[in-house]
Parts: sequence; structure tokens; C-alpha cells
Amino acid sequence: MTLLPLLPILIPLGTAIVSLLLRGRKNAMRRIGVAGTVLLLMAAIALLVVVRRDGIQVVQVGGWVAPFGISIVVDLFSAIMVLMAAIMGFLVCIYSLGDIDKDREKFGYYPFYHFLLMGICGTFITGDIFNLYVWFEVMLLSSFILLTLGGERGQMEGAIKYVSLNLLSSSIFLAALGLLYGVSGTLNMADLAVRLHSDVPQVLATTVAMLFMVAFGIKAALFPLFFWLPASYHTPPVAVTAIFSGLLTKVGVYSLVRVFTLLFTQEISYTHTILLVFAGLTMVTGVLGAVAQNEIRRLLSFHIISQIGYLLMGLGIYTTLALTGVIFFMVHVIFAKSALFLVSGIAGRMKGTFDLNQLGGLYRDHPVLSALFLIAALSLAGLPPFSGFFAKLILVEAGMASHRWWIVGVALGTGFLTLFSMTKIWTMAFWKPKPQDAPAEVCRRVGWTYWTPLLILVVFTVLFGLGAQPLLALSEEAARQLMDPQKYIHSVLGAL
Repeated sequence: MTLLPLLPILIPLGTAIVSLLLRGRKNAMRRIGVAGTVLLLMAAIALLVVVRRDGIQVVQVGGWVAPFGISIVVDLFSAIMVLMAAIMGFLVCIYSLGDIDKDREKFGYYPFYHFLLMGICGTFITGDIFNLYVWFEVMLLSSFILLTLGGERGQMEGAIKYVSLNLLSSSIFLAALGLLYGVSGTLNMADLAVRLHSDVPQVLATTVAMLFMVAFGIKAALFPLFFWLPASYHTPPVAVTAIFSGLLTKVGVYSLVRVFTLLFTQEISYTHTILLVFAGLTMVTGVLGAVAQNEIRRLLSFHIISQIGYLLMGLGIYTTLALTGVIFFMVHVIFAKSALFLVSGIAGRMKGTFDLNQLGGLYRDHPVLSALFLIAALSLAGLPPFSGFFAKLILVEAGMASHRWWIVGVALGTGFLTLFSMTKIWTMAFWKPKPQDAPAEVCRRVGWTYWTPLLILVVFTVLFGLGAQPLLALSEEAARQLMDPQKYIHSVLGAL
């Protein structure tokens, strides 16, 4: 048994435990926190290389054979998502060195940061749907603590909304698990994929699928279940918001993709059409909410929702090209959206406010920050030659190839409104003169811990645009695996 597939769980767990033991020693906790993300990144790269070279990796924990034991399964999609978690974990940890204050560090920021990474990676590599629930709860607990560290009034208000709706999601998820086990007698995902197509009546499987759609839809901030996100994501420090925006909703999308490509494919014309309709509604409501905002972090939070719609669009179309677009778009939006949040953090630190009405003059005062924002914003809007253009182009091509003209129209319209809202930020925060009643600048300079992660993320958005072919080939390879669930099933059960 190789330990490599287990490292994305073991490394954050070990780092979190060591960080807890070092509480009170600020510099040691910081070093351990960064070192843990570096180790996770190295393990994630190695795991992706091995999976692409040797195929799907499976570990039966404790030596118990599937479907009776706990299976860890890493296919290409899982490996890509683990790598995204590792990259974001490393970059945001660097950003945290400057952004997180001493009190939050003292109360356990770095241990719970790594517990969060453990929960995220666990959801990506578990082969057991009950353990998917367990990792969701690890992630929820860690994210709630990170959201409330500091105890500010706005944080607590946002955190209550966040945890209330996510606990509702967990309750629905648990109820769906009970029903699923009752009709199938198993919770191993590979075994479920076999039994749901052979032993379970189609109507029962579809009913359970709807419960999972609601549970994961809340996690992914899918329409109309997204209200918790813009109410909470703008309240904590920007480092916390950045890791949340980059990964948490993507865990919900990952889960939807996993179960609606592996388990619930009995009535594609019904289940995936519902997903497609909600994808369109999510795009429209998210982008309209963004257009109406004047606080830069709330505006960007609504854009998280609209971009989730694009990901669900590909899953709803459900072709190899569409799933290729989902994976490519997932990588793109993690980098582009996180870069925009880091820009907002630097701008807020320099100007002392996140209110667009009180911001201004950034183009003249801080041209480098302005250029980095512009690249990330144009990429999010889908303009060439940046990564967002190719991500949206693939999804549009998939929609046209499947004759889903209406969703193509919605996607293009959402892209136009995204550009409009990015122009709003540019005009109000960067281009217009600084208002007379604006607060005094509190910090004209920021250190390398702020600039380095932002610069790396922006470089990624450029590279994935100018050199899209390697990522496109990897995404297509992962999509073909998702469209052929027999490979996943055989890897877990076939050798027994």
C-alpha cells in the first residue's frame, strides 16, 4: 500500500497538530504553517504525476477490502482539485503572514487553516460517500472558526447565517445518506455506482439524487440557496475570504460533478436538465447581485455565485467537451477570483476602506496594483488572451454542440454583465479621483507577503490563456475518465 494518496490528509493533519502544540510561539507557528503548505504542494504535484502516468490510485485503509472498508480513490479530477487546494493553501498562507493579526494567530488561525485544508482534500479523495459527509463537517467546523476569529459584530452576524444554512445542508445530506443506504445497502461510491444501476428502482434513485442536489447545491451556493455566501464572505480578513472563495464552493461543485457523473446517471434528461436550469438562474442572479453592490468584497462575493453557474452549465450539458470546460473553468476561476480578492485586500489596506464610493485614485497612486487588477478582471469577464476566454469558449462550444442555445445566451449575457461590474470597480476605485471625504490612507506600502501571492495568481491567469493547450489536454483527459465511470469502478472493485 502506497501512502502517497493519503498525504493530502496526513500532511495538513500533522501540521495542524504541531501548530496547536506550538501555540504561543508566533514565529514557530508561522514557519510550521508555511512549511506544511509547501509539503502539501509537493505531495499534490507528485500525486498528479503518478495518477496521470499510472492511472487511478486506490488505497483501502486498514487493509479492509472494498466495499467493506474505507476507500481512498484519486482519479485525475481528484488529483487536479487536490493540486488546486495545495496551490491556494500555500499562496494564501503566505498572504496570511501579513494580513492576519496577532490576536487571530494567538487563537489558532494556523491550526484551523490546516484543518480546513485537510477537510477540503479529504472531500476530493474519499471513495466513500459517508466519509464525504465527515469531511464536509471537518471543513464546516474549521471554516466557521476561521470566520469568527476576532469576534467582531459583522463577523458574528455573517457567521450565524453561514453556519445555519450549512447545517441545514448537512442535515439534508445525512438524510439522503440514510435513504441511499436503505435502498442500496452500501456507501462505497464504486459499489453504489453498480447497485444504483442494477438493484435500485429508477424512481428511488432519482428521488435520492434530488436530495443530494439540494444538499450540495447549498454548499456550492447554487440558486436559490446562495444567500449565506454574500452575507458572510466579506466579513473576515481578506486571507480567509480568499481561501473560502477559491475552494469552499468548489467543494460543493466537485461533489455535484462526482455524484452526477458516477452515481446518478439513470435519468440524465431529467436530473441534468434541472442542473442546467439552475445553472442559468445562478449565473443571472449572481451577476445582477454583483452589479448592484458598492462594497468591493460583496461585489466579488456575488461573482463567486455567478461563476458557479458556469460550472453547473457544463455538468448540465454532460458531454466530454462540457466536462472539459468544467475542469478548465474550475482552475481558471480559482486563480482569477482569488487574485481579485487579494487585490481588494491590498487596496483596502492602502486606502482604509472597501467602499467603492470612498475609493479612488488607485490608477495614479498604485499603477502596479491597477495592472494586476485589470488582468484578473478581464480574465474573469472572459476576454482574450486570458484564461477566462478559453474557459468560457469551451463551455459555449459545448452548449452549441448540444443545441442548448438558451444557456449559451445566458452565459454570454452573464459575461457581458461581469465585464460591466469589473468596469464599475475600475471606474470607481482606480480611475476616478479620490473623493474629498475619503478616509486617510492607513498604509501606503505593503510587503512582499501581499504582492507575491497576487503576482503568482495573475501570472497563472495569463499563462493559462497564452498557453492553454497543456491544461486543456489535462482537463480533457480528466473529463474522459468522468464520462467512463467503469474505470473508476474497476479500479476500486475490479481487482477483488
